[in-house]
Amino acid sequence: MKSRRRALPAVLLTGAALLLAGCAPIVSLDPAANSNAPGCAEISVRLPDAVADKAKRETDAQATGAWGDPAAVILRCGVPPIGATTKPCVNVNGVDWVLMTDPAAKTIVYQTFGRTPATEVIIDHVSGVSDSSVLPEFASAVSTVKQTQKCLSTLDTDPTATPSATPSR
Repeated sequence: MKSRRRALPAVLLTGAALLLAGCAPIVSLDPAANSNAPGCAEISVRLPDAVADKAKRETDAQATGAWGDPAAVILRCGVPPIGATTKPCVNVNGVDWVLMTDPAAKTIVYQTFGRTPATEVIIDHVSGVSDSSVLPEFASAVSTVKQTQKCLSTLDTDPTATPSATPSR
């Protein structure tokens, strides 16, 4: 009976070691300059468990998230907000995202517009993840930070642009 009692802890330790060995390592990231902003805490606690069918992983930096092994999607809250820009902007589920990189790049970056603190999402297209499967997943978390500005179209900003004429009857 004593040999069974001694064997049990050894079996449990071996099992725990095997479980830990199967876990993905912690993703090492740099925190954004304003990652300690209260808005980042609100976003962080609402991050989804999966994005584009990629499981969430542990990170070592405040107000960050990573999904996939290797990481296919990375989020960092607290990046400096951007001002007016001519870069492409899309509204996804009520959140304005500015495409910060060349859309044909293997890794692209989107950043929220009109929200402070700002959040960036980095998507690795090589992993097969698409923008349309990623950005909607962050809407409920990012929406906790109040939007103070919206992306505008050229019709909203160009004084020479004229909207389509409505046919008169």
